[in-house]
Amino acid sequence: MEPVIDQAFAAALYSDGDAGLDTGASLLAADPAADAELFRRGEEFVRRAWERGWQPADVVRLVRRELDETAACLAAGLITSETARYEPLPPRWRSQLDGLPAAPLRNRPDRFSYAGAVLGLYRLLLRLPAIEPVGPPPGALPHGLRLPPAHDEPRMLTRIRALLAKAEATGFPEEAEALTTKAQELMARHSIDEALLAARTHSAEAPGACRIGVDAPYETAKAILLDAVAGANRCRAVWNSDLGFSTVVGFEPDLDAVELLYTSLLVQGTVAMTKAEAGQRAGGRKRTKTFRQSFLMAYAQRLGSRLAADTARVTAAAEAGSGAGTGAGTAGSGAPDLLPVLAARDMAVTDTAERMFPETTTTRVRGATDLDGWTHGTAAADRARMGGNGPELHGRRGNR
Repeated sequence: MEPVIDQAFAAALYSDGDAGLDTGASLLAADPAADAELFRRGEEFVRRAWERGWQPADVVRLVRRELDETAACLAAGLITSETARYEPLPPRWRSQLDGLPAAPLRNRPDRFSYAGAVLGLYRLLLRLPAIEPVGPPPGALPHGLRLPPAHDEPRMLTRIRALLAKAEATGFPEEAEALTTKAQELMARHSIDEALLAARTHSAEAPGACRIGVDAPYETAKAILLDAVAGANRCRAVWNSDLGFSTVVGFEPDLDAVELLYTSLLVQGTVAMTKAEAGQRAGGRKRTKTFRQSFLMAYAQRLGSRLAADTARVTAAAEAGSGAGTGAGTAGSGAPDLLPVLAARDMAVTDTAERMFPETTTTRVRGATDLDGWTHGTAAADRARMGGNGPELHGRRGNR
């Protein structure tokens, strides 16, 4: 059994192109007894991915991007099987596993096609680079980091999620603006309350990190939008353009807020872009690609300034309401002064990001060449009542 698999792997995994895959697939298709060992080898490849810093959603995202949906489903089946042995799983893993696509039936549509798809997947998994870990791999104890316990979603996040869902669904810009603004205010206040509570109880909580996919097309504009959302919610985002994700560093409540708000604003921006583009086409315009790119660039940059202003306004109101030595929000009497607490958390986030990414570069905005797209994107951002930390973005050209 194993010699057949070894022969198939030698032909397919260490060469480029389809010829090696076809050779390996022919060998495996002719030997049904190799199926169980073939799957077990796949689990080993997945396990190595965890050791290199990858998480389930990262693997499936890259497989889908580099191969196809069939390969992504194959990867999901391996991941589901491999992670079943771990208890408890690291934070965020459970939600990632729940979001995986369904695994396909084995040997469909035929043994040769299935074996070829499996070998293509294994070749990609074998070549995964090491990336910065955003938590311990499954089965490993954290080193110097207190992981948050598993718990249900806080009621505040549930309320924020509901507001953003309504903002995405409404056909009225004014209603979407009001709902999204309310959601951002709740996020900022929740972050302040969590910071004051941690300071009052002398919590040992440290910043963590998560990865968020930044998919084609118009990745630069989307990465800038994510950077703006992260900055406004006291996080730092580092974009890996080669692998199609940004790593967001921050405290746990703020990471949750960034994921929710970025996803919602991207949906709202895409809907607004589609409507604006339809108007342009009705007027006889044909160059839609440059319009979309400029629209999203303007949308992201405009939201940058507005998000920063919104966060500053909520913070100033909380500080003014705290009085002399009195906390804001739910902190209550005797809480520490707000601004020093927030400054300390900002410094902790910055230090963590710099340790994780000591060689970050700055990526400036390029490619916004369409005046109409820029104008419409700016207007859409104004309607969304959102914003961030300016036009620059910390980026990386890939991981070594």
